[in-house]
Amino acid sequence: MATVDQNFIHRLAVLIGEERTGLQQFIALLQQEEALLIAGKIDALTSLAEEKTRLYRTLQRLSDDRTVMFSRVGARVTNENIRLALGSLPAALTSWEEVVTLAGEAKERNRLNGQLILERLQNNQQALSTLLAAAEHPQIYGQDGQSRPTAGSRHLGSA
Repeated sequence: MATVDQNFIHRLAVLIGEERTGLQQFIALLQQEEALLIAGKIDALTSLAEEKTRLYRTLQRLSDDRTVMFSRVGARVTNENIRLALGSLPAALTSWEEVVTLAGEAKERNRLNGQLILERLQNNQQALSTLLAAAEHPQIYGQDGQSRPTAGSRHLGSA
């Protein structure tokens, strides 16, 4: 990677700090999402999803800004290039290591929440199938509480 000026290094350190903070917030949202999914509080997920989308867009913008910065100096965004650029700033380098760790954690939490959503969807589909099947063969009860055959059915032995 080409030599970069102090302004580049400072701006990169700021971006990484913002990304670390954003990822911490994102993970907190994923933890809330997991708790809501486990508790079955599906209605509360809507507002959380809006916040999650907003925060994701912010994180994506920060990543895009970093990519643009590196492309302007003719380099690619790689772990090695970021480490080289931040070599003189140990605190920023630590922040970068945290970003890498937090991004991995966010990815795993998001995957697990996706599994929880899929399981809930499958359970709902099974319940819906059961209800639809029951609706095709309704049980009719008389005043005495005994079940009666539905219209179109016959008693055994009848013509």
